[in-house]
Amino acid sequence: MVVVGIEAMNVFGGSAYLDVMQLAQHRQLDPARFENLLMKEKAVALPYEDPVTFGVNAAKPLVDALSEAEKNRIEMLITCTESGIDFGKSISTYIHHYLGLNRNCRLFELKQACYSGTAGLQMAVNFILSQVSPGAKALVIASDISRFIAAEGGDVLSEDWSYAEPSGGAGAVAMLISENPHVFQIDAGANGYYGYEVMDTCRPIPDSEAGDADLSLMSYLDCCEQAFLEYQKRVKGVDYKDTFQYLAFHTPFGGMVKGAHRTMMRRLTQSKPNEIEADYLQRVKPGLAYCQRVGNIMGATLYLSLAGTIDQGTFDAPKRIGCFSYGSGCCSEFYSGVVMPQSQEHLRRFEIERNLNDRYQLSMDEYESLLKGSGAVRFGTRNAKLDFQLIPGVIASGKGRQRLYLEEIYEFHRKYRWES
Repeated sequence: MVVVGIEAMNVFGGSAYLDVMQLAQHRQLDPARFENLLMKEKAVALPYEDPVTFGVNAAKPLVDALSEAEKNRIEMLITCTESGIDFGKSISTYIHHYLGLNRNCRLFELKQACYSGTAGLQMAVNFILSQVSPGAKALVIASDISRFIAAEGGDVLSEDWSYAEPSGGAGAVAMLISENPHVFQIDAGANGYYGYEVMDTCRPIPDSEAGDADLSLMSYLDCCEQAFLEYQKRVKGVDYKDTFQYLAFHTPFGGMVKGAHRTMMRRLTQSKPNEIEADYLQRVKPGLAYCQRVGNIMGATLYLSLAGTIDQGTFDAPKRIGCFSYGSGCCSEFYSGVVMPQSQEHLRRFEIERNLNDRYQLSMDEYESLLKGSGAVRFGTRNAKLDFQLIPGVIASGKGRQRLYLEEIYEFHRKYRWES
């Protein structure tokens, strides 16, 4: 069997961000509950940014690093999103065009809430493993945005949902999947999956979210345990505490991951509180580094955690990472892979942390003005022209880097422009 995994990986965490402590103070959120989110910043999508621009801006550095021959071996482009812009036309078609990929390529889009990125990754992995086209590559792009407008709460919807605003982010992760897993080698066949119908979070109308925060938490915890137990059945000798040197979780917010890890350690290893805290700092916290600065980017969030783990962890020898993916509704999966000592170098050439540092910091007044204008471009917008000078500092902060932005929508057709 050929080896398979992530050959190259990059994150685009937005052009602008907001300090979420300022947001919490502005919204008068309970300080103790807010601190439990373990959030620092959130990426904010500008009106001229959408899932297409985020996806292209994440993938462009990967594609540019390939030779023409390598680029032409990308035979599958999978976009993974719950922020689609059309019921029929996939955002993969726009992304394929602006990346200048070979037309002999399968283009399609997947949806299953925050599980979509894992669905795309596993489909790409199986395409490579099938060897129906030896040497082919697949490009998987998970891209999601929150233009936050809280839905009105009914009898079921919880007031706690207002705490989703500080953690609702915008961003994309692009992964090139091939027989050359320089960044992350997948343990082929080592998967535990678990899913069932539950109404925990949803997007019942375009550009808005609703849900039951308590139900979502319980479903996440249930799936984390059951998906791992299924993985354990399929892989001999697995132990939650000793098999994985690091753990990467789907991260709606850091506090939820810390709680899930604590629950798993109590139930599966009977560890004491001080042991659980030490284990969290060693194996889980590196994966929160970028999630705390971008926010929940749905289908891409697990891969934001994986990128943080590889970038911030210590890899002086091959180390195994256990990955937990959860998508509301729901579907979940626990799987694993191995990071080699040279993997960090392959990942760090795309300077993820530096790009996050260079984003424009929004003031609360600028953020509020963006919320008021967030209806300018929505699902189904037929005609619109976007103003790149809405907040002049945002475009200026990206000078020197080639980035794609939405310039115009004409008769539903979105037209984009490169800025550098």
